[in-house]
Amino acid sequence: MPNTDHPYPLPGVLLDWEDVPRPIVIRPHDMVRGEEVPLHRHRRGQLVYAHKGLALVTTAHGAWVMPPNRAVWVPGNLDHGVKAITDTAMASLFVTPGTVANLPRTCAVVEVPKLLRELILHANGFADRYDDNGPEGRVIAVIIDMLESLKEVPLHLPMPRDARLKRIAEAIVEAPADTRNQSEWAKHYGVSVRTLARQFPEQTGMSFGQWRQQARLMAALGRLADGEPVVSVALDLGYASQSAFIAMFKKALGVTPGQYFRK
Repeated sequence: MPNTDHPYPLPGVLLDWEDVPRPIVIRPHDMVRGEEVPLHRHRRGQLVYAHKGLALVTTAHGAWVMPPNRAVWVPGNLDHGVKAITDTAMASLFVTPGTVANLPRTCAVVEVPKLLRELILHANGFADRYDDNGPEGRVIAVIIDMLESLKEVPLHLPMPRDARLKRIAEAIVEAPADTRNQSEWAKHYGVSVRTLARQFPEQTGMSFGQWRQQARLMAALGRLADGEPVVSVALDLGYASQSAFIAMFKKALGVTPGQYFRK
């Protein structure tokens, strides 16, 4: 029988999969909307794949969103948390260090091709100590081969280090539809406009406007995954029209919202 113990380190719970002599241990994990796994770390790297719903992986440096057909790679020994934006069904692939050479050295959102998705869903029921030399081991070997060529997707929301800028960023994440401009945000949090304009790109790699657009995109993905109409999401997030929102979405992800979720 597969081991369905909670895959994350909870108080008083030993991470029994850390020392399992297998290159990858896969654990299923379902979360309800709003459920959070607090910051934690483990030696193995982790590919967090939400095959149903939408979830967010957070670290001290930013947030990475997992919409359909995407996963988040978390390197080993990195403090991270997970939050379910909608009811979410996940598979976590805990990868022994050195198993896959080409995985990113930092957190990253990666594409999950259809074949890899099906392999992960199939392997999600494997026992921790699956037969490494039998059919299950061969499935894992194909998964390892596919992990070598995963492509990154720009769904990262880096957080500024400065405490004042971080408060602004967190307020925007909480209320992405807030229409205050850069000057108004700066004044409200006691920051000069010049400081905000200079330090936001220095600390996040994005201008304030680009960062806010990325935050809105990530908020939109959660609501669209819930089945909300595009027009409602667009107007609620402060866009002048549905077409303006679709243009932003297509520029960021290469397809329209309808195409994205059908894919």
